[in-house]
Amino acid sequence: MSRPQSYDELTIGDRWRSQARTITQTDVVNFACVTGDFDPLHVDHETAQQSMFGQPIAHGLLGLSFVAGLGLHSPWAATVAFTGIDGWRFLKPLYVGDTVHVVTEVIDKRPHGRRQGAVTWKRQLINQKDEVVQEGTFQTLVAMSHAVTHKIGKLNGDEEGEQAYRVA
Repeated sequence: MSRPQSYDELTIGDRWRSQARTITQTDVVNFACVTGDFDPLHVDHETAQQSMFGQPIAHGLLGLSFVAGLGLHSPWAATVAFTGIDGWRFLKPLYVGDTVHVVTEVIDKRPHGRRQGAVTWKRQLINQKDEVVQEGTFQTLVAMSHAVTHKIGKLNGDEEGEQAYRVA
């Protein structure tokens, strides 16, 4: 899709699958550095080996971050605001070497003013074994089609002219 989908173009029951991504040791270390979460379960191989997991696990919130990032373009929506997360569940551990993707489904939508609508998305983080490792719902406000203005032009030095949008 060359432009973001507006609220009007989304239908309850629509589903998308994101690209996949493999979790690396660098991801875990960088996340620990950014958040300050150096729990031995994530960064100490000797301690983690004695845990119920038998090895270090990635931070659960790192997985949630992957959901936000991988789900950004599956679908690419004309998002005005991210308004919440509900019922997020951490079902299985994430390990270095796991390859994950996100499945997103529109489960509810309601008009919210004249220019946007509230959309509830069911999101699942799924590993290479097709196991759901995390799931819950995200809520966003998405621009209605009459409020989205499309503009093609040079952005940040991009000579090709990426497509951008703004909410009118």
